[in-house]
Amino acid sequence: MPNIVVIGAGVTGLTTALLLARRDGHNVTVVAKHMPGDYDIEYTSPWAGANVLPMAEASNDRWERRSWPELKRLAEEVPESGIHIQRSVVLRRNKDLALHGTAGRRLPDPLFAAKPWYADMFDDYRELRPDELPEAADSGSAWTCVCINTALYLPYLVGQCRKAGVVFRRASLKHVSEARGMSHTGAPRADVVVNASGLLACRLGGVMDAKVQPARGQIVLVRNEIAPMMTISGTDDAEDELFYLMQRASGGGTIIGGTYAVGNWDPNPDPNIANRILERALKIHPALKGKTVKDLDVVRHGVGLRPYREGGLRLEREKIDGTWVVHNYGHAGWGYQGSYGCAEGAVEIVDDILVNELSRVSSKLHLDNSKFPAVHQPIPSHTHQPHRQRFRVPLPRALNPYGSILGFQRDVITLALAPPTQVTGLIVLRIPLRHIFQGYLDQAVCVGAVIRDI
Repeated sequence: MPNIVVIGAGVTGLTTALLLARRDGHNVTVVAKHMPGDYDIEYTSPWAGANVLPMAEASNDRWERRSWPELKRLAEEVPESGIHIQRSVVLRRNKDLALHGTAGRRLPDPLFAAKPWYADMFDDYRELRPDELPEAADSGSAWTCVCINTALYLPYLVGQCRKAGVVFRRASLKHVSEARGMSHTGAPRADVVVNASGLLACRLGGVMDAKVQPARGQIVLVRNEIAPMMTISGTDDAEDELFYLMQRASGGGTIIGGTYAVGNWDPNPDPNIANRILERALKIHPALKGKTVKDLDVVRHGVGLRPYREGGLRLEREKIDGTWVVHNYGHAGWGYQGSYGCAEGAVEIVDDILVNELSRVSSKLHLDNSKFPAVHQPIPSHTHQPHRQRFRVPLPRALNPYGSILGFQRDVITLALAPPTQVTGLIVLRIPLRHIFQGYLDQAVCVGAVIRDI
């Protein structure tokens, strides 16, 4: 059974570990400095809103498109996940759209495009009528979306991972290669390491991605229940100051933000920014019309550091110190809404690595036909029906390739082999992967053999 170690227990690491563990035959270990329940400036996921407001370019929409159906399903069918349905309103200002493409400037996100690619992703997407717009906006759109209470959702993911067999280990890694020796199985070397270290990818030895830096987000959490979820394309306070508001599920309060200050590591809330955040909410959101700052019941002020990466997401493989590492980081502010899509992408890469590794291993297997057991039941020359039997096949660690891979599915590899001298036919062996990856190349126990007369 392949041993896989995932670095990081944020939403990306947990979702990737969950999908990997749901593949039959994978031993998955999550290794992380911070775990759900922790609040640390290096640990982004607990500070997130979070919601599904698409931010990708149309050419890179797969990750959010693939995530939305699962997040919607959880909201509708799994209340313990901490996700609930909420109406979303996205507002635009003409002056923000007019700046797009001038002097190198662009919209903060494709989210605010006048004709967004994601319009067909939501069943009830529509443009707002002029009489539905607040004074601060010139146009806008609305649709049914979800908001995630991260205080509930992260522990939910941990529970699902544990149910699927994932083991969690706390560790502060200095180098990505340390993870390969941390599988809970005790295996000396993991077959694949998944790097979901988020912001810490800029400090992790062996990775040290200089393109990764924080995008500081300051928020205020209030007890008031405020709907609908809302954001706008820009503010007049500062280029890195935003407005967004979302009500978390199950009494999680309402998040009001915020800022997007790239390169700023400051973990301390700025009281002046906090006051502007609340004033913007009072000015923009219709539900707060006539209210004052004193009417907002503040739970706490917070700062989170989004894992911003110049050039965007890094989802690819790299061989480091002889071990395959699959990178899945650089999500900036869309980690939750792209979590399942990116996890699927990481699983696809892991599967491809395992298949190619099996091809490499199988190419070195020499099958000594003289050691095949005699067939107990002769196969009539006139039949074309398969004959199945259970037996043990020696697979010496010699070099000449006598077999070729026909397929790979879950935890079993299918090999087509040259037949024993006693039989005219094709032998197909289905070998459990655990015998390959645990090093038992000399005595792989076959789950069955098909001998087809040719």
